[in-house]
Amino acid sequence: MSRRTFVSSATAGLAALGALSSAAEGHAQLVWTSKNWKLAEFETLLREPARIRQVYDVTQIGEGKFLNNIKNSLNGLRFGFNVPATQIKVVGALHGPANLLNYDDFIWEKYEIGAWLKVNDPATGKPAVRNPFFKSTVSNKSEDLSRLNDKNSFYQDTSMETLQARGVTFLSCHTATEEQARVLIQRNNWAKDPEEIVREMLSHILPGVLVVASMVAAIALLQAEGHYTYITV
Repeated sequence: MSRRTFVSSATAGLAALGALSSAAEGHAQLVWTSKNWKLAEFETLLREPARIRQVYDVTQIGEGKFLNNIKNSLNGLRFGFNVPATQIKVVGALHGPANLLNYDDFIWEKYEIGAWLKVNDPATGKPAVRNPFFKSTVSNKSEDLSRLNDKNSFYQDTSMETLQARGVTFLSCHTATEEQARVLIQRNNWAKDPEEIVREMLSHILPGVLVVASMVAAIALLQAEGHYTYITV
């Protein structure tokens, strides 16, 4: 299937989804229909009126370097090109291994995500038993423009928490979560129902993160319907 055909199909799918009822709270099952997740919140992203709209397609954690790219987008647009902060909308579409960045410390510790994905905690140098990319470590969180070039300032902070405060929306992939639950069961030789793990993970999603039914479809719609510039890292 060509990229154009895929995007056209996804666009047609959105029209059908929009005719259905408002989204309900998501629950674990292998394939989500429009009633299982917060479709209305995603449609708000599609209607985002900002002058600049970017979607970062992220599959690899890569020591969180993509977060620095997002920070650079925000700073470059606002301060280098004088685009008001209210006219910038950046979406971090996290799937593949990067999907686990959308979950809190409980999930990282219980399922030993750091050891599994070979992610070390910068504070200890050992496999992370917490999500090392969410919480801000910047001591001064004031939006002081005089500290714009200070590496320990709000505007140089690459934590997901601060990027969210600057208007970035992070997306989690339900399909990836389902697949990762099954890998965990196989990796640990557990006799568990994967949906039990998925339900637990979904109850520990980070604040402000939107779980979408399928990330590859969501990205196609953000491009086709929302006219987001596509960036892969």
